[in-house]
Amino acid sequence: MFAGFESRRIQTSGSEIFLRRAGNGPPLLLLHGYPQTHVIWHKIAPALAEHFSVITPDLRGYGDSGKPESDADHRRYSKRAMALDMVEVMDALGFERFSVAGHDRGGRVAHRLARDHPARVDKLAVLDIAPTLYMYENTDMRFASAYYHWFFLIQPQGYPERLIGADPAFYLKTKLGAWGQTGDAITPEAHAEYLRCFCDPATIHATCEDYRASAGIDLTHDRHDTGLLGMPLLVLWGAQGFVGQAYDLLATWREVADNVQGHAVPGGHFLPEESPDETLKALLEFL
Repeated sequence: MFAGFESRRIQTSGSEIFLRRAGNGPPLLLLHGYPQTHVIWHKIAPALAEHFSVITPDLRGYGDSGKPESDADHRRYSKRAMALDMVEVMDALGFERFSVAGHDRGGRVAHRLARDHPARVDKLAVLDIAPTLYMYENTDMRFASAYYHWFFLIQPQGYPERLIGADPAFYLKTKLGAWGQTGDAITPEAHAEYLRCFCDPATIHATCEDYRASAGIDLTHDRHDTGLLGMPLLVLWGAQGFVGQAYDLLATWREVADNVQGHAVPGGHFLPEESPDETLKALLEFL
């Protein structure tokens, strides 16, 4: 799925990050979401690598990256910690400034990276998300029903892990099927990779910690943010997905950044797999 990409492992101050890399142009960091890995970018990363130096890592806790021991306030899985991983990865690769595109959880990491390290980010793209703080502060029955996993995964340690671990293949298939609106968008090869990684009990626990952090320490960090992001921000969402129908995403992100553009693309949540051509076109035009 990543012909021509090299694989690397980079040790950061908090974890070890697995990544794939190809291309020789301006640096572009692509971040994935839950419950997936960097593989979500496999349909468009090769085309992007014709124009950019593309770096596609697995976030800490996911895929083949490290899974640090959790701590009481879930700080090791905060978006701040995950963002610092990415800055240190880009340092190790020799990139002082770069653009970043993040889908789902990766979009939340990208948002925090732009907040904590604004001088490092040329352009920012977030795919199919509204800001975390906004979503929690505007929770209603529609959101809680569609995104029930936000409230399931944050339950005390051991509870969601045990339930998911009893049949991770069923859970993964259910989540991917519920969010996607394009039946065969996730290829058998990609699904096999997601399943290989998600069957690891350490991954199940680490990804729960990601959500526990989002419902706690991440909100603390978000509430301390001041001012608007200054770099250009692209917002894309699935026309048939939940967030684009539930929220005015451009208006919501304009409360966060002062240079926002974006639009819907066909399909549901998994833009790089459900609408690869439209997503690629939008990213190329923006970047």
